[in-house]
Amino acid sequence: MSADRSPLAVPTLRDERVALRPLDEQDLDELTAVVDQPGVREWWGQLDDRERTREDLRHDGAAFAVQVDGELAGWLGFHEENEPDYRHASIDIFLAPPFQDRGLGPAALVLAARWLIGHRGHHRLTIDPACGNERAIRAYAGVGFRPVGVMRRYERGVDRSWHDNLLMDMLAEELTGRDSSSGDGAGASR
Repeated sequence: MSADRSPLAVPTLRDERVALRPLDEQDLDELTAVVDQPGVREWWGQLDDRERTREDLRHDGAAFAVQVDGELAGWLGFHEENEPDYRHASIDIFLAPPFQDRGLGPAALVLAARWLIGHRGHHRLTIDPACGNERAIRAYAGVGFRPVGVMRRYERGVDRSWHDNLLMDMLAEELTGRDSSSGDGAGASR
């Protein structure tokens, strides 16, 4: 497998349930509103500054819009550590409440993970949900992420106090549903 380490070009990825596409400016208002909805806001913090939230969602171009049946369903961002001795990627995701509890988050994570592994050349991925977000932890474990340890007082919550998060990681060969015979692991183009 040869990794594409060229400047980031976020593709469009699809499977039978979800699509990940490059985020565009028109998505930002809707996604900012989603972050403020119950079921998301508990884990994403308070919207003190809407423009800062929009900038966070832009994520320096390393973000996807999650679509279901052509409708904007959520956001998936990633970060790549490109230092050769520490190379890996991290993922973050949220879905609007109507799209939660339907297996769409794990489907989006698998698409992104296949691309990060197969096309971006990462051998390891991380994700770090709040320790209290049991639904997310179960979903991530179903994709292949394993608990590594608790990061104490890692993130400030909506209540403005510091909360613990669970660091989870996954090696390329642990990705649930990964077709190792395909070589690229990317599925359909995004």
